Amino acid sequence: MRPSLIRSRLKQNQAVRIACMYYPVAMMPAHAAQAGFDAIWLDAEHNTWDRRELQRMIGLHHLANIDCIVRTGSRNATDLYHLLEDGATGLMIPLVNTATDAKALAQAVKFFPLGERGLDGASLDNNYYLQGTTTYTADANRETFLILQIETPEALSNVEAIAATPGVDGLFIGPGDLSLRLGCPLDWSHPKMAAAQDAVAAAAAKNKLAWGHPAGTVEQMQSMMAKGARLIAHGSDFGAVMVGLANAGKTLAAAMENKPTDASAGAAFNP
Repeated sequence: MRPSLIRSRLKQNQAVRIACMYYPVAMMPAHAAQAGFDAIWLDAEHNTWDRRELQRMIGLHHLANIDCIVRTGSRNATDLYHLLEDGATGLMIPLVNTATDAKALAQAVKFFPLGERGLDGASLDNNYYLQGTTTYTADANRETFLILQIETPEALSNVEAIAATPGVDGLFIGPGDLSLRLGCPLDWSHPKMAAAQDAVAAAAAKNKLAWGHPAGTVEQMQSMMAKGARLIAHGSDFGAVMVGLANAGKTLAAAMENKPTDASAGAAFNP
């Protein structure tokens, strides 16, 4: 089984560098790996991915040797461990509000004795059964991971119980949903958001879990890492397109400030 970069860095108490992919961009795993990222999270919660797209993209992560986290809105046990069989290194599950939710998810994605995940071993995660399954279940429990998103006041009130659930490996704050439900700005300096961050940090530390959230600036990253955060999400295909095209448009506009008259421009254009 391919060893997880995330697991390796966490063992050394190092921060994990995560980018987000909204749409199937074949080149992104290779470029992210070259840029020093440890993982990409594929957002299959808010965007539509079919099964074959996911399989192909996860395979490209393996080729680039970068971890693939799939964020999925599914709670179906078979759907979840299919993603791990297809080679995802970890799963991120949104809107987990109770320890009961957490237990059901852990049971679905961990092999016995940690959970009740079904055993096959003929897929990419086990190198298509080429080495059999003698160490497969132990390897999978060790190298894959389950990250639960804390995004509601209910989840915050239950965060210690969620974090204490066997089989849970990490907590990830969803700042957009959380700020919406807390009725406050999406601003980490706001007292409600700061208190939420502190509650997640404390629950994670108590249970020796990784935690984190998206961060936009160096200052945000340094502040959360000082509180023990190790899952640092920054950068995406959406952001690269939005910023890159805006900058390209500015460059074109600057180049054309001394553009010729319309008549001469039309005459010169001869494809």
